[in-house]
Amino acid sequence: MIAFTPITSATFQGFVDYFVPDYAAEITANYQLSETEALAQAAQEIKNSFPLAENTPGQTLLCITHQENNRELHIGYLWYKANTLQKSVFINEFYLFPLFRNKGLGRKALRALEERLTHEGCRQIQLRVAGDNAQARHLYEVSGFRVTGVNMNKVLEK
Repeated sequence: MIAFTPITSATFQGFVDYFVPDYAAEITANYQLSETEALAQAAQEIKNSFPLAENTPGQTLLCITHQENNRELHIGYLWYKANTLQKSVFINEFYLFPLFRNKGLGRKALRALEERLTHEGCRQIQLRVAGDNAQARHLYEVSGFRVTGVNMNKVLEK
């Protein structure tokens, strides 16, 4: 069974420790910034998005958990922001630890999220996925998400 538990100060720091280098690697790969620049940008993104850490209003940051053999396992993170006027949420980060991938848990977690959000009156989930992240794209597509646009960029020479 999949559940979502509120982030705590300890799990918030774990999220930051995972997110900053992971996002920096994506920035480096997709926007041709140096590792140093990308790490600084990713760290600034977290500071801007979570000025009050796990207590920042308007941001929802949860631990994804899974019941297995009578134990609750922390298997990943979910970060989204609600738009109450549009009755939608935008997923900023949906992450399963590598040990828990390719076991159907991603689909189960997305389904549990859909049920939670539907119960809260949400009518739409939006997200962005890196173009080269075939595994994530596959998960979203088999979960009913469809492509609504394509982000593109060109790095200009200095």
